[in-house]
Amino acid sequence: MDLAPFILSLELAGLTAVILLLLCIPLIYAIHRAPVGAKGILKALISLPLVLPPTVLGYYLLIALRPDGWLAQLTGISLAFSFGGLLIGSLIFSLPFMANPILSAVEEQPKAYEEVAATLGISRWSAYWRISLPNVRSSILSGFVMAFAHTIGEFGVVLMIGGNIPGLTRVASIEIYHQVEAGKYGLADQYALILLGFSLLLLVMIYGGRKRF
Repeated sequence: MDLAPFILSLELAGLTAVILLLLCIPLIYAIHRAPVGAKGILKALISLPLVLPPTVLGYYLLIALRPDGWLAQLTGISLAFSFGGLLIGSLIFSLPFMANPILSAVEEQPKAYEEVAATLGISRWSAYWRISLPNVRSSILSGFVMAFAHTIGEFGVVLMIGGNIPGLTRVASIEIYHQVEAGKYGLADQYALILLGFSLLLLVMIYGGRKRF
């Protein structure tokens, strides 16, 4: 068994989860403070990957990232069929798994927290950073682990953007597909069982660790 696809999957999932966490902290603050109409639009855009078929999202990203796509024309860099392209696709596709749990927890906090902070002269951002986020740390953990796990198991988007290049874009989920295509069901079973066990472990971490975090 080649462990390279698992290592690549872990690298992709780890980078995706960390970057999304950094991006979601200011993004959730902006959405939470946005007017009602704008808030609904922003929530819909974030949640779009949940209902959009992965192949559709992957197709449009491929069009944007290919050598003659608009992004390459603007920057001179083509990210299609590269690890960078996989990372961009994973960030977009896993965004709702990170953002939605944290945003829901922030919005469910009592308004009194913000009102007391305002009376003490604490800015909205400081109140968000020092009060809101620490109070939803279990949701932050859930979002982080879910984004990580979702990226590990993603297939459609990474196949469309990255293809099946060994050592570069062939992550574990693509490796299973590759082995099945080659008729090597024994190896496919081994890869699938490892991913199944790993995914179960991550879910146990979420449900078992939230109360202690």
